[in-house]
Amino acid sequence: MPTRIVVDVRALDFGIGTYIRSLLHALAAIDQSDEYVLVALPNHQGDQSGPDTFSGLPPNFKTVTYRKTDSYALNHLAFPWFLHRLRPSLVHIPLNQVPLFMMEPYVVTIHDMSRLLFETGSGLRIETRRFLLRRGLLRAKRILAVSEATRRDVHDALGIPADRIRVVYNAPNPDFFLPAQSGAARARILERYQIDYPFLLYAGNIRPQKNIRRLVEAFAVVREQLARHPVYGDLHLIVIGDEISRYPSVRRAVIQTSVEKAVRFLGFVPFEALRVFFESAALFVFPSLYEGFGLPPLEAMAAGTPVVASNVSSLPEVLGHAAVLVNPENVFEIARAIQDALLDEDLRGDLVAKGKIQAARYSWDRTARDVLEVYREVALEGGL
Repeated sequence: MPTRIVVDVRALDFGIGTYIRSLLHALAAIDQSDEYVLVALPNHQGDQSGPDTFSGLPPNFKTVTYRKTDSYALNHLAFPWFLHRLRPSLVHIPLNQVPLFMMEPYVVTIHDMSRLLFETGSGLRIETRRFLLRRGLLRAKRILAVSEATRRDVHDALGIPADRIRVVYNAPNPDFFLPAQSGAARARILERYQIDYPFLLYAGNIRPQKNIRRLVEAFAVVREQLARHPVYGDLHLIVIGDEISRYPSVRRAVIQTSVEKAVRFLGFVPFEALRVFFESAALFVFPSLYEGFGLPPLEAMAAGTPVVASNVSSLPEVLGHAAVLVNPENVFEIARAIQDALLDEDLRGDLVAKGKIQAARYSWDRTARDVLEVYREVALEGGL
């Protein structure tokens, strides 16, 4: 009798969505014997929704609809009851939000601990979240952490024994490793966004721990220093991800440093455009204060773009010696690293070569095989 693995795929935004889609397609390539049931929101089913669907998966993957998100008030009770009716051998929750009455056995993936470490609000709210997550992880058969740094954070913040946490790394989207798009194709997309200047790139959300305010301040320093440079005299900063309207402190930093005309916030862009931005950037800059893994700089490396990133949390572990690592709290250190990585051609060539090698160390095939091994261990322990 095949193992029936139920995966909660309701959260398809941001990096968790990338994780879910990439993992499932990689599992589909190596596992034709087990049965997978994907619990999705209604708008994620079918073949008409583009990349946010699970079309193209083999017959042992089926999708069922659950109409409520994980923020639903009765999620702690209603979602476990719904799962119980599916009669799973095990459930995989791919994010750190476990319902209070979650049925066993289940596996949880922890991407980072930012919601606890950088949470704002009342102490009661934070303690309630801490209690629920700790309880959920203590009852889990396995906890998958996306880096050694994240495993340490789970252990330190929640007291979960480190030997109960398995490190299973993420990986870049394989499409970032494809040959660069033709000059004409890249030019069309850049023209669509009215980009005809050299630019630094940041991609990801812009929550406070992402440190975008200091990135803007460092960019302002670099732009002033390179104002007369023949190549970078009109250097811009492009931020792809969240809308700036949600983060007034970032808007204030842009205004206070007088770089309004040189900083662009594009929100989310289609993947083909995103690839062009990664390939065309003079430099990818990622000064985050905290990362559970740090996928965007790794994807920049896969695309052949030099990277400046923080020297904190998981980033040294994931990026190795293939990026210029800086103290993210020091604006002038960030600015100096950006300028060096722009102007030093030997350094740029070294970063590009090392970056491609570093990014290739991670693959979704390897990730899927590690996750499948966990599934089968849990199933075996349950006598299935």
